[in-house]
Amino acid sequence: MSGCNVDRHLAEARARLRRLDPGQARAAVQAGALLVDIRPAEQRHREGEVPAALVVERNVLEWRLDPTSNARVPEVSGPDQSVVVLCSEGYASSLAAVSLQALGLWAATDVIGGFRAWAAAGLPTTGGQTA
Repeated sequence: MSGCNVDRHLAEARARLRRLDPGQARAAVQAGALLVDIRPAEQRHREGEVPAALVVERNVLEWRLDPTSNARVPEVSGPDQSVVVLCSEGYASSLAAVSLQALGLWAATDVIGGFRAWAAAGLPTTGGQTA
């Protein structure tokens, strides 16, 4: 894919979402949404983690969150489950959220700016390496 195709694909995905800024995401979690961190272990180790997040790495996301899957995590109660996806900067999470919508989780969305924006907003994080 060329850069233009990737940009177009990302824009199309984001047009389907009601993306949340970090403060809105935290409020959604406090109201019962499931915050799902899709970053790989090395990235979480380096950047830090959100204590309230369920870690489901991107490569198994659909299996673990599909409301009809025998392999789904117990935190997914059904297609009405509100899911907020978190990646490092808010790119992969947009694509992942649209993938979850395609599986029937119609309320799936993501965090604008990802973990980095969450941390920059002063919201709760743990760990991470300082530069």
